[in-house]
Amino acid sequence: MKNAYERFVRPLLFSIDPETAHRLTIETLRAASRVDLALRFLKPFQPAPKPKQLFGLSFPNPIGLAAGLDKNGVALPAWAALGFGFAELGTVTAHAQPGNPKPRIFRLTEQDALINRLGFNNDGADVIAQRLRKLRQSGRWPQMPIGINIGKSMKTSVADAIEDYVYSFHRLREFADYIVLNISSPNTPGLRELQGSAPLAELLSAIGEKNLITRKPVLVKIAPDLTPGELDQIVATCEANTVAGIIATNTTLDHSSIPTARDEQGGLSGGPLREKSTALIRAIATRSTITVVASGGIVDPDSALEKIDAGAQLIQLYTGLIYRGPGLVREIVAALK
Repeated sequence: MKNAYERFVRPLLFSIDPETAHRLTIETLRAASRVDLALRFLKPFQPAPKPKQLFGLSFPNPIGLAAGLDKNGVALPAWAALGFGFAELGTVTAHAQPGNPKPRIFRLTEQDALINRLGFNNDGADVIAQRLRKLRQSGRWPQMPIGINIGKSMKTSVADAIEDYVYSFHRLREFADYIVLNISSPNTPGLRELQGSAPLAELLSAIGEKNLITRKPVLVKIAPDLTPGELDQIVATCEANTVAGIIATNTTLDHSSIPTARDEQGGLSGGPLREKSTALIRAIATRSTITVVASGGIVDPDSALEKIDAGAQLIQLYTGLIYRGPGLVREIVAALK
């Protein structure tokens, strides 16, 4: 049975260009984040508490906002008011950048899916750090863990990528409850090369040196398109560098489920990613005790429970939220054991 969002709000949003709809939604939540009455209006969406303790953090519930929806961290109070147990902003890069040319988001409504080739469009680490400082000073900082997802700037070569990550980490760490190293977006050329054991070990070592005082939990976000051998290397490298968790997964380059006439270049998310993401989560859980955060193909309570049964400790929503609306958080929490 369709909820009110699916009956009334989604048809309006889906009647306009996907990126325009996204911008309209974020700006609305940004405005709501500045008004106490508006935040109280959102609170009926909040689920019953389902607390979770992981890597030294207390989560009100295990359902979070995935990186990509609020790239610039402009609506954090609204996400908390909607009942999320945590939120991850970003991906943030050292340099502000516009991302790839438009159009760059495409809906596949029959499959509850999206293709995007945004390319880390964001305001840059300096501006976002200033924004988060103002939010903290305003007294509206949300009472839930905030993750910050960082990546390589488009203009930075893969050879110089570590410098980019370290700069963003340095500028943003004071505002983050945890930091995510995004090494798996398919929309930044060369980025996935950092998933190799040697480049990843070098990156984690550099971040680790800067993390000796703050001791922030560091997570790594990986692609769903890894071979078993590549996954083994990543897990081993993460364990050797005391990574707090692995986010599985980013969007996929496997478009075999998409009709040729509807296909576009970019990362595929939503329903078609469900099985691939679950399989990778299960593979990690059988190899390691490292915490796994599920992201990809979660569009209803059943797909969320599937991820938990496979070994995930936390759930992140992106495409499912676009198709099902904010009530999906409460539905999934209610279904948890």
